[in-house]
Amino acid sequence: MFLLVAALGSNIAAGQEWTRFRGPNGTGISADKRIPVTWTENDFRWRVAIPGESHSQPVIWGNRIFLTSAIDAGKQRAMLCLDKADGKEVWSRKYDLPTHRPQNRNASYANGSPVVDGKRVIASFVSRDHFWVRCFDHAGRELWSHDLGTFESQHGHGASPMIYENTVIVTNDQDGESFVAAFDLESGRPVWRTPRRSVKGGTAYATPCIHPRPGAEPELLLASQGHGISSLDPKTGALNWEAPVYDKRMVASPVVAGDVVIGSCGQGGGAGNYLSAVKLGGKGDVSKTHVAYTLKKATPYVPTPLYVDGRAYLISDGGIASAIEPSTGREIWSGRLGAEFFGSPVLIDGRIYCPTSNGEMIVLAVGDAFQLLARNPIGEGTRSTPCVDDGRLYIKTFTHLVCIGRK
Repeated sequence: MFLLVAALGSNIAAGQEWTRFRGPNGTGISADKRIPVTWTENDFRWRVAIPGESHSQPVIWGNRIFLTSAIDAGKQRAMLCLDKADGKEVWSRKYDLPTHRPQNRNASYANGSPVVDGKRVIASFVSRDHFWVRCFDHAGRELWSHDLGTFESQHGHGASPMIYENTVIVTNDQDGESFVAAFDLESGRPVWRTPRRSVKGGTAYATPCIHPRPGAEPELLLASQGHGISSLDPKTGALNWEAPVYDKRMVASPVVAGDVVIGSCGQGGGAGNYLSAVKLGGKGDVSKTHVAYTLKKATPYVPTPLYVDGRAYLISDGGIASAIEPSTGREIWSGRLGAEFFGSPVLIDGRIYCPTSNGEMIVLAVGDAFQLLARNPIGEGTRSTPCVDDGRLYIKTFTHLVCIGRK
């Protein structure tokens, strides 16, 4: 698994891991071995206030952190660039954007995360009337932009863009006209656009990942209620296969776990939430042939699972942690954490770091038994996913960005 992550996340060798939502290829797995297991608030390297409100995960390149936020109750959207050494602002770019209907109390107007490479950083700025994709250089100069049109959703926007080879891929699975699009990184020129089925109340918040498929061309894996788990050709947008077996909104991103890909659906109240594992491969609609199993007990709705060394680790929104055998769904262990979760867990050096909306970072051990290693403070609650870079852990809390780790 770690070799696969290294192959997909080619920036790791240069010390650039967390360039997109959930790090290398969206796996949530870091190669770093220097993040502490326990700490106190006195151990924070720094903690800086962030203007506005966001649940965006930071991304990093070199000595710069990039983060989106929504200022003035969401009427102004911002791209922020901070110095990695101390969190001080280097530059910001702000855009007026009308707000849409009231958000879910657990959401913000800046839920999605940017994506960054050595030359540019790209983010989505979305309202009811506009879906802006904007590309900046590292000095803050806007290089190109596209307005993809209106956005209809019950709870706003949340998916993050991703980079594949020389393109940036943007998902737009919403209640209105839906599609996935790819743009040339250098020029912003549209490369391909694939229509998607829309489902009322089924806006998807998942961010895609690439499955390399040994012996075959790589595939782009997506999660949405309209298509379930689906596979597209990342170079053309053509559909390979789909498994539309989910009857509720999909928020968690898809996770490749051995020979299956895991997806989950749900709703805020939790009633009827479930997880299904879909066997990789096939052609066209594989919903009747490729569903390996479905789980309905303590499955995550918002947090994305982790997969490593033959086990999938799940953190439910309501605070139940579990490990399963991904090929069969068999439970290996489970335990109650007594906390609420919206950010996704990350795996660092054989330990699972779980950010809570209650203001803790809970640390669990991987393996065949439930083992709670630590409950650490992060200053206040979070609905963001941690970022790992060069021996440090970065957490966007409700009002601050916190840095923990090496000096």
